[in-house]
Amino acid sequence: MNVVTKMEAGSTQLMSGNEAVARGVWEAGVTVGAAYPGTPSTEILENLSRYAEIHTHWSVNEKTSLEVTIGASVAGARAFCAMKHVGMNVASDALMSQTLAGVGGGLVIAVADDVGFSSSQNEQDTRYWGRFAHLPILEPSDSAEAYAMVKEAYEISEKFGCPVILRMTTRICHVKALVQLGEREVPENKGFTRDPRRWVMVPANAKARQQVQFQRDADLVAEVEGSDLNFVDDGADRSLGFVASGPAFMNVREAYPDAPVFKLGFSCPLPVEKIRAFAATVDTLLVVEETEPLVENELKAAGMLDVHGCDVLPRFGEMMPDVIRRGVARLRGEEVPEPQAAPTLDLFPRPPTMCVGCPHLPAYYCLSRLTRNTYIAGDIGCYTLGAGHPWQALDTTTCMGSSMGMSLGMSLGKAEVDAGKAVVGVIGDSTFLHMGMQGLLEMTYNKGNITVMLLDNSTTAMTGGQENPASGMDIHGAPAPKVDFAKLSEALGVNPARIKRVDPYELPTLFRTIKEEIKHDEPSVIITNRPCVLIDRFAKQPPLKVVDEDCTGCTNCLNVGCPAIQVTRREEIMKPNGKVLKKAWTRIDTVACTGCNVCLQTCGPNAIVPAYANVNPATETATPAA
Repeated sequence: MNVVTKMEAGSTQLMSGNEAVARGVWEAGVTVGAAYPGTPSTEILENLSRYAEIHTHWSVNEKTSLEVTIGASVAGARAFCAMKHVGMNVASDALMSQTLAGVGGGLVIAVADDVGFSSSQNEQDTRYWGRFAHLPILEPSDSAEAYAMVKEAYEISEKFGCPVILRMTTRICHVKALVQLGEREVPENKGFTRDPRRWVMVPANAKARQQVQFQRDADLVAEVEGSDLNFVDDGADRSLGFVASGPAFMNVREAYPDAPVFKLGFSCPLPVEKIRAFAATVDTLLVVEETEPLVENELKAAGMLDVHGCDVLPRFGEMMPDVIRRGVARLRGEEVPEPQAAPTLDLFPRPPTMCVGCPHLPAYYCLSRLTRNTYIAGDIGCYTLGAGHPWQALDTTTCMGSSMGMSLGMSLGKAEVDAGKAVVGVIGDSTFLHMGMQGLLEMTYNKGNITVMLLDNSTTAMTGGQENPASGMDIHGAPAPKVDFAKLSEALGVNPARIKRVDPYELPTLFRTIKEEIKHDEPSVIITNRPCVLIDRFAKQPPLKVVDEDCTGCTNCLNVGCPAIQVTRREEIMKPNGKVLKKAWTRIDTVACTGCNVCLQTCGPNAIVPAYANVNPATETATPAA
């Protein structure tokens, strides 16, 4: 359904930052939007896809999504691209050249920083890309500003002929605020202007465009100094003034409601002279920024030496009110209050784990039995959890697609003492298509001896179950071409005899296949083929139960790692040789159980059986088993 029918212009809606950006993009007259899902930015394109007037699609990775939207912009349309902070690392190849060429129609790139490592492998600061790529950056503090700024960003993009970065953070993306909506206004598309000296970035043309870029830098400095997006939110207490942007501004306001604050909305280039004038009105200036001391260092470089920031504030995590108060106490030489610890409850620890019946569980159960004889390179996705208890079956995880190249490198760099160990690379379907294909090609081209476990669960699961080129559907749920991983692996150079499709729920077959393939002196690909348990294509089977009197406490079922299996009692038995034998008796939560039968296949005494004797498919009613 087109969400416009439910959100009329002039109405006020409670919206997350991601929803607000999508609405602002629609109102700005954008016609093309693309993204690769990544928390916390995923919901921007999901919401944008509901507006029928905009072509939207999930891209294979962030680089291709940016290239698509660059192409749409060059053709004269307004275009939009979204990604999380690490996605810009992938897209930067296109970005750093296009910043010289510029844009046709307006191009806005929303980049969501994961301040505090909520769901990411690092905490990087997107504001550096503005400096690196000579691009303007806008930083909203809440949903209302995100909505307004994305519309302003298109005006700036077309005025200065360059992409504009909208820097979001997790706090902005997911927290809701009231937004007053407007109408959609579509500017005239003037079409593509053929100009090879601008659009063809060979060295001679790029060198000429650099002078245009330098002039744009100067023009942007003048623009930012006069922009209404940068302003002073005044206060009566002049002893301390703040410079802040994004959520940090809101937190400063909460912590020190009477202090004057210079609010940075248009933060790159930095309005140095405007801040200098503000600094002259306060006794002490404190820069509060997430996460790097970028503004602080630029102000000091501009001669404003009496500026404080990371000398009293941390360089990581969110600048919450209590963090700011402690920083101010340090600045004033006062006793620094200890951070208030969260109330402690005597709860059983709940480490992150996979879902009940997840098709990745049997893969890691098998790998956990082979860790003494293997190196295992992991990747980014739900299956990253394989590094944890009870499997402990991943040795590395770095970035999207890294398992392919790293496993090859581990194979080549093995010490002589580990020469007999096999190397396994574990990767998911969406991650393989994102950045793993090139690594597999490098592996085959360079005759690597790696066993690749390609865990295909028919979705981009970690970010919420989005479609991808291997799922057979597009962002709107319509049928789409579906990648055949076996054919793709063969095309990338893998011997067809070494490509195996395996049902992961057939545990003995999976284990045997892994043991066989790691013995071969050439690349192998084992493709598992069961859907994620959280998507519609998953079919739940009748649940299982544990027969108490038959259970011997062997704990084999616990090693599967399924959350539906629960311990009822534990015992430690001293053996004659002095070793302690740990036993645990279990039960299965039949409401949660998906009936995958993996735990049943590990049970020596056959104590795991169907929970119900008969199930009527028509009514889904069951008779309890005896």
